[in-house]
Amino acid sequence: MNQRALVLFSGGQDSATCLAWALARYDHVETIAFDYGQRHRVELQCRLTVLDSLRAAFPAWAAKLGADHLIDLAVLGQVSDTAMTQDRAIAMQADGLPNTFVPGRNLLFLTFAAAVAYRRGLQVLVGGMCETDYSGYPDCRDNTLKALQVALSLGMATPMVVETPLMWLDKAATWALAESLGGTPLVDLVREQTHSCYLGDRSARHDWGYGCDACPACDLRRSGYQRYTAAC
Repeated sequence: MNQRALVLFSGGQDSATCLAWALARYDHVETIAFDYGQRHRVELQCRLTVLDSLRAAFPAWAAKLGADHLIDLAVLGQVSDTAMTQDRAIAMQADGLPNTFVPGRNLLFLTFAAAVAYRRGLQVLVGGMCETDYSGYPDCRDNTLKALQVALSLGMATPMVVETPLMWLDKAATWALAESLGGTPLVDLVREQTHSCYLGDRSARHDWGYGCDACPACDLRRSGYQRYTAAC
Protein backbone atom coordinates (compact mmCIF):
# COMPACT_ATOMS: atom_id res chain seq x y z
CA MET A 1 0.00 0.00 0.00
CA ASN A 2 2.92 2.34 0.70
CA GLN A 3 4.25 3.22 -2.75
CA ARG A 4 5.60 6.73 -2.17
CA ALA A 5 8.90 7.19 -0.37
CA LEU A 6 11.25 9.92 0.80
CA VAL A 7 14.94 8.95 0.91
CA LEU A 8 17.43 10.65 3.20
CA PHE A 9 20.07 11.15 0.52
CA SER A 10 23.31 12.77 1.65
CA GLY A 11 25.38 11.89 -1.39
CA GLY A 12 27.35 9.10 0.29
CA GLN A 13 27.70 5.41 -0.54
CA ASP A 14 25.05 4.22 1.89
CA SER A 15 22.37 6.74 1.02
CA ALA A 16 22.99 6.31 -2.72
CA THR A 17 22.51 2.55 -2.34
CA CYS A 18 19.34 3.17 -0.34
CA LEU A 19 18.09 5.49 -3.07
CA ALA A 20 18.59 2.77 -5.67
CA TRP A 21 16.84 0.30 -3.34
CA ALA A 22 13.86 2.64 -3.02
CA LEU A 23 13.69 3.30 -6.77
CA ALA A 24 13.58 -0.44 -7.40
CA ARG A 25 10.82 -0.86 -4.82
CA TYR A 26 8.46 2.15 -4.89
CA ASP A 27 6.44 3.93 -7.57
CA HIS A 28 7.43 7.46 -6.57
CA VAL A 29 10.61 8.50 -4.75
CA GLU A 30 11.69 11.91 -3.52
CA THR A 31 14.99 12.83 -1.87
CA ILE A 32 15.96 15.05 1.03
CA ALA A 33 19.29 16.33 2.37
CA PHE A 34 20.38 18.57 5.22
CA ASP A 35 22.97 21.34 5.33
CA TYR A 36 24.04 21.46 8.97
CA GLY A 37 27.48 23.01 8.63
CA GLN A 38 29.22 19.68 8.09
CA ARG A 39 32.93 19.79 7.27
CA HIS A 40 32.31 17.51 4.31
CA ARG A 41 29.82 19.84 2.60
CA VAL A 42 31.19 18.56 -0.71
CA GLU A 43 28.68 15.71 -0.28
CA LEU A 44 25.89 18.21 -1.03
CA GLN A 45 27.44 18.85 -4.45
CA CYS A 46 28.10 15.16 -5.09
CA ARG A 47 24.48 14.26 -4.43
CA LEU A 48 23.28 16.43 -7.32
CA THR A 49 25.75 14.73 -9.66
CA VAL A 50 24.55 11.33 -8.47
CA LEU A 51 20.92 12.28 -9.08
CA ASP A 52 21.69 13.45 -12.61
CA SER A 53 23.68 10.30 -13.34
CA LEU A 54 20.95 8.01 -12.02
CA ARG A 55 18.42 9.69 -14.29
CA ALA A 56 20.71 9.31 -17.32
CA ALA A 57 21.85 5.73 -16.67
CA PHE A 58 18.59 4.24 -15.40
CA PRO A 59 15.60 5.57 -17.39
CA ALA A 60 13.10 3.37 -15.56
CA TRP A 61 14.22 4.89 -12.27
CA ALA A 62 14.24 8.38 -13.72
CA ALA A 63 10.49 8.10 -14.31
CA LYS A 64 9.98 7.44 -10.59
CA LEU A 65 12.36 10.07 -9.26
CA GLY A 66 10.53 13.12 -7.98
CA ALA A 67 11.43 16.33 -6.20
CA ASP A 68 14.62 16.90 -4.23
CA HIS A 69 14.56 18.84 -0.97
CA LEU A 70 17.47 20.58 0.77
CA ILE A 71 16.82 21.68 4.36
CA ASP A 72 18.90 24.32 6.16
CA LEU A 73 19.77 22.87 9.56
CA ALA A 74 22.61 25.24 10.41
CA VAL A 75 21.34 25.35 13.98
CA LEU A 76 22.49 21.72 14.43
CA GLY A 77 26.05 22.70 13.58
CA GLN A 78 25.81 25.69 15.88
CA VAL A 79 24.90 23.60 18.92
CA SER A 80 27.25 20.74 18.07
CA ASP A 81 30.80 20.49 19.32
CA THR A 82 32.09 17.70 17.11
CA ALA A 83 34.77 16.82 14.57
CA MET A 84 32.03 16.70 11.93
CA THR A 85 31.11 20.34 12.39
CA GLN A 86 34.43 21.87 13.48
CA ASP A 87 38.01 21.70 12.26
CA ARG A 88 39.49 19.34 14.83
CA ALA A 89 41.23 15.99 14.89
CA ILE A 90 39.06 12.88 14.94
CA ALA A 91 39.43 11.05 18.24
CA MET A 92 37.61 8.81 20.70
CA GLN A 93 35.81 10.45 23.62
CA ALA A 94 35.63 9.38 27.24
CA ASP A 95 32.13 7.97 26.65
CA GLY A 96 33.47 5.51 24.08
CA LEU A 97 32.02 7.33 21.07
CA PRO A 98 34.10 9.06 18.40
CA ASN A 99 33.93 12.85 18.39
CA THR A 100 32.38 12.61 14.91
CA PHE A 101 29.09 11.73 16.63
CA VAL A 102 26.65 14.64 16.18
CA PRO A 103 24.10 14.26 19.02
CA GLY A 104 20.53 14.15 17.78
CA ARG A 105 21.46 14.34 14.10
CA ASN A 106 19.45 11.36 12.82
CA LEU A 107 16.61 12.15 15.20
CA LEU A 108 16.33 15.65 13.73
CA PHE A 109 16.84 14.43 10.16
CA LEU A 110 14.00 11.95 10.39
CA THR A 111 11.71 14.39 12.19
CA PHE A 112 12.16 17.03 9.52
CA ALA A 113 11.89 14.38 6.81
CA ALA A 114 8.62 13.20 8.33
CA ALA A 115 7.26 16.76 8.25
CA VAL A 116 8.15 17.06 4.56
CA ALA A 117 6.75 13.59 3.85
CA TYR A 118 3.48 14.49 5.58
CA ARG A 119 3.12 17.58 3.40
CA ARG A 120 4.05 15.70 0.23
CA GLY A 121 1.85 12.65 0.82
CA LEU A 122 4.78 10.25 1.24
CA GLN A 123 4.34 7.31 3.58
CA VAL A 124 7.84 5.80 3.81
CA LEU A 125 11.10 7.29 5.06
CA VAL A 126 14.24 5.50 3.87
CA GLY A 127 17.60 5.98 5.60
CA GLY A 128 21.04 4.42 5.37
CA MET A 129 21.48 3.86 9.10
CA CYS A 130 23.33 0.69 10.00
CA GLU A 131 24.59 -0.95 13.18
CA THR A 132 26.77 -3.61 11.56
CA ASP A 133 29.78 -1.84 10.03
CA TYR A 134 29.43 1.57 11.72
CA SER A 135 31.07 4.01 14.14
CA GLY A 136 28.87 3.15 17.10
CA TYR A 137 26.48 6.09 16.82
CA PRO A 138 23.46 5.37 19.06
CA ASP A 139 21.04 7.11 16.67
CA CYS A 140 21.92 4.54 13.98
CA ARG A 141 20.69 1.61 16.05
CA ASP A 142 17.63 -0.40 15.10
CA ASN A 143 15.91 0.10 18.46
CA THR A 144 16.34 3.89 18.21
CA LEU A 145 14.75 3.98 14.78
CA LYS A 146 11.91 1.67 15.69
CA ALA A 147 11.10 3.89 18.66
CA LEU A 148 11.28 6.99 16.44
CA GLN A 149 8.94 5.39 13.89
CA VAL A 150 6.35 4.96 16.64
CA ALA A 151 6.84 8.54 17.87
CA LEU A 152 6.57 10.01 14.37
CA SER A 153 3.44 8.02 13.56
CA LEU A 154 1.80 9.13 16.79
CA GLY A 155 2.92 12.72 16.43
CA MET A 156 1.74 12.99 12.83
CA ALA A 157 -1.44 10.99 13.49
CA THR A 158 -0.64 8.99 10.36
CA PRO A 159 1.47 5.89 9.76
CA MET A 160 5.13 6.72 9.04
CA VAL A 161 7.23 3.72 8.03
CA VAL A 162 10.98 4.04 8.60
CA GLU A 163 12.91 1.67 6.33
CA THR A 164 16.62 0.97 6.91
CA PRO A 165 17.68 -1.55 4.24
CA LEU A 166 21.34 -1.51 5.34
CA MET A 167 20.72 -2.05 9.06
CA TRP A 168 22.11 -5.59 9.19
CA LEU A 169 24.53 -5.39 6.24
CA ASP A 170 28.26 -4.86 6.49
CA LYS A 171 29.97 -2.61 3.94
CA ALA A 172 30.90 -5.52 1.68
CA ALA A 173 27.23 -6.52 1.53
CA THR A 174 26.30 -2.90 0.81
CA TRP A 175 28.54 -2.92 -2.27
CA ALA A 176 26.97 -6.24 -3.26
CA LEU A 177 23.48 -4.79 -2.81
CA ALA A 178 24.34 -1.96 -5.20
CA GLU A 179 25.48 -4.52 -7.77
CA SER A 180 22.29 -6.54 -7.37
CA LEU A 181 20.20 -3.41 -7.92
CA GLY A 182 22.01 -1.77 -10.81
CA GLY A 183 24.88 -4.01 -11.87
CA THR A 184 28.36 -2.72 -12.60
CA PRO A 185 27.05 0.68 -13.79
CA LEU A 186 25.63 1.41 -10.34
CA VAL A 187 28.74 0.16 -8.53
CA ASP A 188 30.89 2.41 -10.74
CA LEU A 189 28.58 5.34 -10.13
CA VAL A 190 28.87 4.84 -6.37
CA ARG A 191 32.66 4.56 -6.59
CA GLU A 192 33.16 7.64 -8.73
CA GLN A 193 30.49 10.08 -7.64
CA THR A 194 29.44 9.48 -4.03
CA HIS A 195 31.31 10.93 -1.07
CA SER A 196 31.83 9.35 2.35
CA CYS A 197 35.07 10.91 3.68
CA TYR A 198 34.52 12.87 6.90
CA LEU A 199 37.21 15.38 5.92
CA GLY A 200 35.60 16.20 2.58
CA ASP A 201 38.78 15.14 0.74
CA ARG A 202 38.29 14.40 -2.96
CA SER A 203 41.90 15.00 -4.00
CA ALA A 204 42.90 11.34 -4.11
CA ARG A 205 41.24 8.61 -6.20
CA HIS A 206 41.35 5.07 -4.81
CA ASP A 207 39.87 1.87 -6.23
CA TRP A 208 36.91 2.33 -3.84
CA GLY A 209 36.42 6.04 -4.63
CA TYR A 210 37.64 9.38 -3.34
CA GLY A 211 38.71 10.19 0.20
CA CYS A 212 41.50 10.81 2.68
CA ASP A 213 41.93 7.03 3.20
CA ALA A 214 42.43 7.57 6.96
CA CYS A 215 39.18 8.70 8.61
CA PRO A 216 36.66 6.16 10.00
CA ALA A 217 34.33 6.59 7.01
CA CYS A 218 37.13 5.91 4.54
CA ASP A 219 38.28 2.90 6.59
CA LEU A 220 34.81 1.35 6.43
CA ARG A 221 34.34 2.09 2.74
CA ARG A 222 37.79 0.78 1.77
CA SER A 223 37.64 -2.41 3.82
CA GLY A 224 34.12 -3.16 2.62
CA TYR A 225 35.14 -2.71 -1.02
CA GLN A 226 38.15 -4.96 -0.57
CA ARG A 227 36.02 -7.73 0.94
CA TYR A 228 33.39 -7.25 -1.78
CA THR A 229 35.90 -7.52 -4.65
CA ALA A 230 37.67 -10.48 -2.99
CA ALA A 231 34.36 -12.36 -2.95
CA CYS A 232 33.55 -11.64 -6.60
